[in-house]
Amino acid sequence: MTEMRGGGERGALRQVALSAYGPTLLGSTGAGAVSPIIALSARELGASVGVAALVVAALGVGQLLGDLPSGALAARIGERRALLVAAVVEAVGMLVAALAHSVGLLFVGVLVIGLAGSLFGLARQAYLTEAVPVALRARALSTLGGVSRVGAFLGPFIGSFVIVRWGTGAAYVVGVVASLAAFALVWLAPDITATPSGAVGSAPPLSVASVLARHRHVLLTLGTGAMCVAGARAVREALVPLWAESVGLTPAQTSLVFGVAGALDMLLFYPSGWLMDRHGRVAAAVPSMVVLGVGMALLPLATTFVTVTVVATVLGLGNGLGAGLIMTLGADASPVEGRAQFLGGWRLFADVGRAAGPLALSALSAVLTLGASAVVLGAGTLAGAVWLKVWVPRHDPTRRRGGGPEATVS
Repeated sequence: MTEMRGGGERGALRQVALSAYGPTLLGSTGAGAVSPIIALSARELGASVGVAALVVAALGVGQLLGDLPSGALAARIGERRALLVAAVVEAVGMLVAALAHSVGLLFVGVLVIGLAGSLFGLARQAYLTEAVPVALRARALSTLGGVSRVGAFLGPFIGSFVIVRWGTGAAYVVGVVASLAAFALVWLAPDITATPSGAVGSAPPLSVASVLARHRHVLLTLGTGAMCVAGARAVREALVPLWAESVGLTPAQTSLVFGVAGALDMLLFYPSGWLMDRHGRVAAAVPSMVVLGVGMALLPLATTFVTVTVVATVLGLGNGLGAGLIMTLGADASPVEGRAQFLGGWRLFADVGRAAGPLALSALSAVLTLGASAVVLGAGTLAGAVWLKVWVPRHDPTRRRGGGPEATVS
């Protein structure tokens, strides 16, 4: 029976591979090709350093602005159609950025890419939540995160290759091609959602405001935990290069540090999902945050290339342990009725945390040393682990069987 169950699980994951993971790999590869050169594109168009940073920030602003409308759109037209729309919108944004002859037009293109990324991410999460049984949910969603990381890893290499031959704008063309290929893949692949909650029915879909109001307690408790996770991850990405620079590491050495830590991070996405499915969401959520918090607190002790690499690897371990965690927690808490609208609000909480983490680091470093800021943020991350320990089990379908809230959220 165990072998049959294992074979059935592998078969279920293979079923979603083409429909969900293929477009994800293509989309993240295109985004990975573009992300490193947005600031460079702005500078080439005459932007100052500050304005170039603003253009880069447009990507995150677009995601924030798109979260709630994406939930409403996916609820109205369905997850599969939302994926198709997102692919087209992203291709348009990439094309605008590629053809931009002014900083303003580049800003618009990057903003549109961010909006499309928000819709693409929500639709993929809702699609997998519908298509995959609860027993496989964490593995399916952590694999989604892992595939996205693989694409983000490959994208810069492809972008570098085309830029050498055809110039900076060619990276955006890679994004256009990847988006159109993702569109074609979604169009040709079968719709595998078991219960198309997002499909248009006789009754109009619920409004985003009504769904968020109905589930405000979940968002303010478990959603705050997701905000902490996203914030800690964003702090890690900002803190490590700043610390490396402060102790005298060269840009090449810093890139190598990130490469070593990122390799471990990428290898852990499936074990993280397996751990959450077999031993509950807390088994990954709390250790992930604890390791991230300890790693931040240890960073001031790292003063050489080797020690910075060790601490960065510890932080990569913590990040990898939580692969797919935010999406899984959101899927667990999402109601059957109004799922897409709820996930729009859920992603907004996570994106706010993603934006707030570096802002907190900036504010603290203005009044404290960078090392002291790392310790304070590490302590905050440990507090987030305690918060997750309290609230995650209350919405974990792998720990609670029979009646109760999970009957309405999975």
